[in-house]
Amino acid sequence: MDNKDVVRKQFGENAEQYIKSPTHAKGQDLNEMEQIIKRQDCSYLLDIATGGGHVVNKLAPLFKKVVALDLTEEMLQKAESFLNKNGHRNVSYVCGDAENLPFEDSTFTAVTCRIAPHHFSNVEAFISEVQRVLTPGGAFVLIDNVAPEQEEYDKFYNKIEKFRDPSHVRAYKKSEWFSLIEKNELKIESATLFPKEFQFYIWCNMMKLAPEKVDKLEDEMKNASHDIKRYFSIAIKKEKLHSFKGEALLLTAHKKTN
Repeated sequence: MDNKDVVRKQFGENAEQYIKSPTHAKGQDLNEMEQIIKRQDCSYLLDIATGGGHVVNKLAPLFKKVVALDLTEEMLQKAESFLNKNGHRNVSYVCGDAENLPFEDSTFTAVTCRIAPHHFSNVEAFISEVQRVLTPGGAFVLIDNVAPEQEEYDKFYNKIEKFRDPSHVRAYKKSEWFSLIEKNELKIESATLFPKEFQFYIWCNMMKLAPEKVDKLEDEMKNASHDIKRYFSIAIKKEKLHSFKGEALLLTAHKKTN
């Protein structure tokens, strides 16, 4: 089973969880994305790996036309139901791959992707495709969890994410995203970092993690080094792991016009 099949399985089985997830449905990052997009050409939006459709739910009123794209058919069906209930009638739904987008060059005035690229097998292909389908001057807004620059902390964060969710490939460092985007002829306009707190048991239940795996993951985090516990603000209450903190990046770039 390649990683795309793993993604389809994981998200197909847990689609309903993502519609209801507070982390995905709300957040400072969604509000900031809306403010950024309001300053762009709001003609035609592509939301890649739309998941529960929360980005589209926020941004669809600003656009003439919107395409919600996801690799997982079950996820797309849940998103369509959610968005229809909220009255969005300018949205079309496409089952497709972020690394091989089924659209013509220079189609979209804006492309968004939120809390998804850490599941992608080939982020370089993804960024290349974003650049290709954007109109000249078009905006790309990326939001994703990022790994720390320090190797020890990077390895720890990606290890626990991969254990919780087999479809996780890698949370990239900030420096890796900057390099990759600039190499693909996109000009970075702004980048904002913000903390993310994860409630441990809710985080595990998102993936319906088996109790024995929850226990193993909890032990791993409780027994981490003092430096790791401090860096990730790992909180233990009454001998149970309560929460930890990570970091997310909101990055805005534009396709060059010449």
